[in-house]
Amino acid sequence: QDNRISIWSAGDVGNVGLNSECQGEPQLLCDIRHDGDVMDMQFLDQERIVVASSTGTVTVFRHHQTNQTLSASLRWEKAHYHVDQDTSCGGAACTGVICNKPEIVTVGEDGRINLFRADQKDAVRTIENADSSTLHAVTFLRTTEILTVNSIGQLKIWDLRQQRNEPSQIFSLTGDRVPLHCVDRHPNQQHIVATGGQDGVLSIWDIRQGTMPVSLLNAHEAEMWEVHFHPSNPDHLFTCSEDGSLWHWDASTNISEKPSFLPQGGRSTTYFSHSTVNQSVVSAWLNNDPAKDHMEITNLIPNQTLSVNSLDVLGPCLVYGTDAEAIYVNKKLFA
Repeated sequence: QDNRISIWSAGDVGNVGLNSECQGEPQLLCDIRHDGDVMDMQFLDQERIVVASSTGTVTVFRHHQTNQTLSASLRWEKAHYHVDQDTSCGGAACTGVICNKPEIVTVGEDGRINLFRADQKDAVRTIENADSSTLHAVTFLRTTEILTVNSIGQLKIWDLRQQRNEPSQIFSLTGDRVPLHCVDRHPNQQHIVATGGQDGVLSIWDIRQGTMPVSLLNAHEAEMWEVHFHPSNPDHLFTCSEDGSLWHWDASTNISEKPSFLPQGGRSTTYFSHSTVNQSVVSAWLNNDPAKDHMEITNLIPNQTLSVNSLDVLGPCLVYGTDAEAIYVNKKLFA
């Protein structure tokens, strides 16, 4: 029950070129106690971190860089709850949080969606019973729209400008209602969305058309916990799983000119993917033409057996956390 939020310095990451290396060893700068499991966390800005708890509480912590301390600057007690906010055990886990300063959106096991602002004590908006099942993750589609995924295989779009408490669009996996655990949208082409779920399959959706995924890519042997497009190289995507693997999906257009790798060291080349027609319009992720091209998949940690629970990526640095109670930083992603 007694957990901690920690701020680490991972060496000099600020001025890293794509091929150069970050300097220095990671150092623990400060930490602070946290009630309940940390279900998700996001930086709101340079100094503030928003943390989702299994108790249903959402806390904004401030990192004071002058004296390297952390303090709770704002707390929404039981933002998520099952029965009512007043019962001592009524809290429902807050499963996901996403920030677009000053706005903070949270989702939870109670099927609620909350919209908070970092400068206001009360919720700006709450969509009660937004979902009858658990909401597992949330991300911004645009500044006024969010995407959520739930435990019955649905992807929903919510327009926060609309007062009605209904999603503006619902997409779903066909057949089995496989729980979806994670969602991310393409940084440049906002109609492209990636999700992952309990069956380890990577689903790519084009939210402009149809209500089903454009492609289902067999990925992991167990639950997929996190999916992320690279923010500045979105032809690269990263997924991690309960099965202990972390996959780098490379759909970049010049892949046909790359040397072909024999399947070794956990690398495999899978033949499904994109054509080279009018690449500026058609994203690598939406075209499945195995005859023309292929996607390259590399397992970045081939011999890991324990679950890889979370990952994030920026420039040449990839950070991930595992059930080995360790955080790993890979600083040469595109080496």
